[in-house]
Amino acid sequence: MPCEVPDDVRAQHAALTGEVAVAPLAGRTQIEVRGSDRAALLHNLCTSDVKRLTPGEGCEAFFTNVQGRILAYVNLLCAPHSVVLDTVPGQSEALLAHLDRYIIREDVQLHDRTDEWSELLLAGPRAEGFLSGLTGGSVPGSLLAHCEAVVGGATVFVRRVDWVGPVGFFLSVPAESTNAVRKALVSAGAVECGDEAVEIARIEAGSPAFGRDITDKNFPQEVGRDARAISFTKGCYLGQETVARIDALGHVNRLLVGLRFEGSEVPRPGTELRVGEKTAATVTSSVYSPRLGAPLAMGYVRREQLGDDVVFESPVGAARRVRLPLS
Repeated sequence: MPCEVPDDVRAQHAALTGEVAVAPLAGRTQIEVRGSDRAALLHNLCTSDVKRLTPGEGCEAFFTNVQGRILAYVNLLCAPHSVVLDTVPGQSEALLAHLDRYIIREDVQLHDRTDEWSELLLAGPRAEGFLSGLTGGSVPGSLLAHCEAVVGGATVFVRRVDWVGPVGFFLSVPAESTNAVRKALVSAGAVECGDEAVEIARIEAGSPAFGRDITDKNFPQEVGRDARAISFTKGCYLGQETVARIDALGHVNRLLVGLRFEGSEVPRPGTELRVGEKTAATVTSSVYSPRLGAPLAMGYVRREQLGDDVVFESPVGAARRVRLPLS
């Protein structure tokens, strides 16, 4: 894969990581769960302590199967009368089917809002002050905290994230108001960005994406989000026995980490890295990082090869582990 980053993408990336920028997040899955038993159902099916959430709070979570492997990786957002599941595009059908399977007599209603709501990413060091000034009010201060605001004449749901850096927000917008909100943000000074700049910043931030860095072959602890997405004290849930067993062992056999390549070519996802004669790592996502001035990837590394001084060999040159997010 070529390592050139076009000038316009470099400028967009610079705004995302150094100023304030807005980007569309086309087709992100958004499912609203309503009913008096909504928290109990979700609590029994995912790795996070859903019952502790109060309106305005959120958390990351893995939905696992009975073997403890990951079926979905989501943001859970607790509202006064619902819980919203927010994740990458294309997950509605599988998530709805999985949740519906466990609704028997519970008071739970599932609503796919993916086509009704769209999402915009607003990010950069100036994003918090920018958004506060535009809305005339405070913005969420802790990760996955959320609130309502008015932008461009439309009511939006503002969700605090660190998807592409330490300061960012997902803005969930009624689909018909997306252009008005985007134009209002751009008119106020946010730089418009595309998918390529967002992907570079996502990997530099070390944010895993389901379907790219996480699949149904993975166990939750392999992703390295234990503190954010796994409760080890909440009690039983689907797949909990396997997650608890891994915790008791004290380690997993592989871990998702950052990898910096010394050559000029960006490795393709699926590229295998070796130490000696053994396969030691596999690339899941990759970009050319303007911040590093080098190819950067996320990938799974075997536990015994996790040291910072380990040198991996690959078809595109040597690589070493790098800590994400980039500082």
